[in-house]
Amino acid sequence: MSSKNSVQVLIGGKVTRLTGYESEEYLEKVASYLNHKLGELSQLSGWRRMTADTKSTLVSLNVADDYFKAKQKAEEIEEELQNKDREIYDLKQELVDLQVMLDDLKKSNQDTKNGQYDRNGHRR
Repeated sequence: MSSKNSVQVLIGGKVTRLTGYESEEYLEKVASYLNHKLGELSQLSGWRRMTADTKSTLVSLNVADDYFKAKQKAEEIEEELQNKDREIYDLKQELVDLQVMLDDLKKSNQDTKNGQYDRNGHRR
């Protein structure tokens, strides 16, 4: 198991220590994301008059909204990938079938050239 990392970050104007198994860069990225959310929400009219609990709930709802939208997008991409994989499989199978058909036609053509068939395609 990897070791824990710890980094001091500034979130909402307060110094906070984040600790986790992720890299320090990742932990800083999380803090940056939260600061960005706080910055967006602080533009709302009435933000300054909201209680700390209301602000915390609003931030949580916005983070959850981002999460569910990203999860839905990831599921859509996964479904597209599965569809593409099926399409590739079908195309490969079609290619194999066409190759077999081509080989059969080449053999038939060679047999005709070797005189094993008459000009009407009947076996002699």
